[in-house]
Amino acid sequence: MRVSVLLAGVAMLGVVAGPAAADTLREALVKAYNSNPGLAAARADVRATDENVPIAKSAGRPNVSVNGAYTENALNSSNSLASPDRLLQGNTQLTVPLYRGGRVANSVKGAEIRSDAARDQLRGSESDLFVGTVGAYMDVIRDEAIVGLNKENVKVLEVNLQAAKDRFQVGDLTRTDVAQSEARLAIARSQLETAMARLISSKESYIRFVGTPPGVLEDPPALPNLPASPDAAVDMALKNNPNLLAAVRAGDASKYDVSAARAGRLPTVSGVIGGNYSNYLGSLGATTGPKPGQTGSAGTVGLQFTLPLFQGGLPAAQLRQAQERRAQALETVTDTERAVIAQTRSAYAIWKSSLEVIASAQRAVEANKLSLEGVRAENSVGNRTILDILNAEQELLNSQVTLVTAQRDAYVAGFALLAAMGQAEARDLGLEGGALYDPLTNYNKVKGSWSDFGGKPEYKPTGTSTRSTPAQDSSQGRPLDPQLNAPVDTAPDTPANVPKTN
Repeated sequence: MRVSVLLAGVAMLGVVAGPAAADTLREALVKAYNSNPGLAAARADVRATDENVPIAKSAGRPNVSVNGAYTENALNSSNSLASPDRLLQGNTQLTVPLYRGGRVANSVKGAEIRSDAARDQLRGSESDLFVGTVGAYMDVIRDEAIVGLNKENVKVLEVNLQAAKDRFQVGDLTRTDVAQSEARLAIARSQLETAMARLISSKESYIRFVGTPPGVLEDPPALPNLPASPDAAVDMALKNNPNLLAAVRAGDASKYDVSAARAGRLPTVSGVIGGNYSNYLGSLGATTGPKPGQTGSAGTVGLQFTLPLFQGGLPAAQLRQAQERRAQALETVTDTERAVIAQTRSAYAIWKSSLEVIASAQRAVEANKLSLEGVRAENSVGNRTILDILNAEQELLNSQVTLVTAQRDAYVAGFALLAAMGQAEARDLGLEGGALYDPLTNYNKVKGSWSDFGGKPEYKPTGTSTRSTPAQDSSQGRPLDPQLNAPVDTAPDTPANVPKTN
């Protein structure tokens, strides 16, 4: 089953429940795919790399040149045959390379392989963009939930503080109890400010990837086809990871660079056809006798043979350079392979551990809710202190934050795992919103180009600017999930119905 199912299912993460008319992860990815300037720049780089193919081919193609000159002799001798007053000359030459020692063929092959590598790198750029977009999307969802949780916590602590003050007035609590409630409320407010700032940062990051501010974000769909083991994930990544494939192809291309560099010491042969025309414009003459002809033309056909004997060490230096570049490319393959393996195993470990954290945090949330209810009930009969209630409320908040954070981490790590396996690109995600960009279209157009007049119109950027987007605030687009909502004690214990304690 293709990963196109990734964005076609229903939401399974369950952080919060968004309204029906909400922004989806698919929509965010489509916007990023169509308007992100980083991806547009990567596409332009691939198109530029494609031009290396016709550039390499041009060295083995015929070359035609036309030269002309007009001269005026400012100082003439008495014999106009030796020094005519003026001369108009023109010549045309056609040069056909017949043998270049293999340089052209190897250069063309290397350029073709590098175009393949560039397209793999573009796949990697797409994948990286989507991983970043998913991360930004999930960060907004997580931080909206955390802001909501902290707001609810502040409300609870405000109610607790007022109740503590009321009980202090009638002598049911001490000044210490009130101070503890005040301190915990102050801390909660500072935590809320921190959470709100983090939400703003997440929204701005979302704008950076997607190009527009986040609306009300829906839960993302479940991730399909996740591997059963890290070894299975690594096997898939070693076959499909675009960055690794690009590095392998770059190593293959370097082999042809070495062969092309060796051709610098070999002879070259070209066929040459030329034509010459001259016109003295009536200035060629003799002092006595008939006036000679004023025009002349000639044609030549032949072979041009060049055997380099000494070039100042240039060919050897170029060969050594190409060999070291190949060594670099081969080592890069191994280095990239290491990085892919580490990335895949790390994403798998984070994904699996986050799932365990989710399960544990869910149990902790339920247990802390029961604990808070019990502590409040025991406080009402004098068996628990205000500090016990404050601690129980903080434990509940901590477990709720842990839960939403783990849910975000699990989804992002799962998507990063698919990306490392080469299964999180535009062609895999089944994105709607227009035809997908096909880098082969430009390659097929330019690879056989012969024209010297094949330029393109002035490029107009496709990446959208975010200059006009407003600065983000900490407002929440999604309501807090009732399952995460800390119960607010709207009817706190009062001296009228609570036994007096010492």
